[in-house]
Amino acid sequence: MKKLSVFNTYQKPGESEVKYWHFSLGLKMTCLLGLCLFLYSCAEAQKPTAAELYFPPNESVEWEQVSLQDLDWDETKLEELLAWLPSQGTRAFMILKDGKIVVEEYWGEKLTGLGEMDQDAFWYWASAGKTLTAVLLGIAEEHKLLKRKDRTQDYLGKGWTSLSEEQEREIRLEHHLSMTTGLNDAVADPDDTSAEALTFLAEPGSRWAYHNAPYTLLEKVLEEASGETFQEFFRASVGNKIGMKGFWQQTGNNNVFYSDARSMARFGLLLHADGNWNGDQIWSNKFFQEMRETSQDLNPSYGYLTWLNGKSSFMIPQSQRLFPGMLIPSAPADMYQAMGKNGQFLMVVPSEGLVIVRMGGAGDNALVPFLLIRDIWDRLAAVIE
Repeated sequence: MKKLSVFNTYQKPGESEVKYWHFSLGLKMTCLLGLCLFLYSCAEAQKPTAAELYFPPNESVEWEQVSLQDLDWDETKLEELLAWLPSQGTRAFMILKDGKIVVEEYWGEKLTGLGEMDQDAFWYWASAGKTLTAVLLGIAEEHKLLKRKDRTQDYLGKGWTSLSEEQEREIRLEHHLSMTTGLNDAVADPDDTSAEALTFLAEPGSRWAYHNAPYTLLEKVLEEASGETFQEFFRASVGNKIGMKGFWQQTGNNNVFYSDARSMARFGLLLHADGNWNGDQIWSNKFFQEMRETSQDLNPSYGYLTWLNGKSSFMIPQSQRLFPGMLIPSAPADMYQAMGKNGQFLMVVPSEGLVIVRMGGAGDNALVPFLLIRDIWDRLAAVIE
């Protein structure tokens, strides 16, 4: 059993519910939230512009680095963090500062088991790929291929669920993006995208639930809207433009993205630069600002398929409970992140100019292991302070 650093209780590996919150903890977290928001507002004015960021050249292994001495980071604390990470099943860990590499480390075997992890080894993104999907939908909207307010029926046809005609008509693309379709996630296989597995539970927009099947169907929506395969649309709109390696692959009922750690870091840098890759403005519409804001009134810490820090409360997968405080208390309030099973993390911190990548395994089976990302930040915060 593992003692939770911010909870006065214990959690067995795989538990998805957090219990026994104390009032004093909630008060402390509220004060911490206020302080972080103040610091964020001060730092936001110093956020580097895209023109001030470094961008690694496409189709090249060249990538400039910056030293710890230049950053005045705590080298001893960093060594402790890097010694701890492989004990948690970490395979790849990267930190970018204003686009330049500060840390790039690999441990253990490749996903294939054939050789040791390195900068060319591919790993799965799991649900961290949801944020990449949100970006593709946003680009499609900017190109006027679809609108997030559109009915899902417009792309999947009538009868894509087991709902009545009237109920189904109310589900729109924005509900898929915000995890509020109202479809029942307590089914035998919540990854099953067949109409039989998609049943009514609540009115769209009235219930937040981390449900993979409605998310996965966005692939078919995008293909119908664009006339291209999901793979083709990704490569043409993002991958080829920023030198990002990777591919989407059907894994069970899920469509999973695989790439090397550097490609995940490139995508994070593109997010940090607000869609501008070394002068090439890949996106610029309002969708992408709203993607990093609360998308509904139920879970403040969730945008469009993207997790948000710095909010007053949060929900977690497989639970309907609203927990007080920030998702990751020791991280900057303005951080937003893509998070996937077994600890696939892409973290973007605009106020600090940071992009952080973590790939690997995790000790529990949580769909989004937020306790692991908290553990990482408990150590990382001491490095950069």
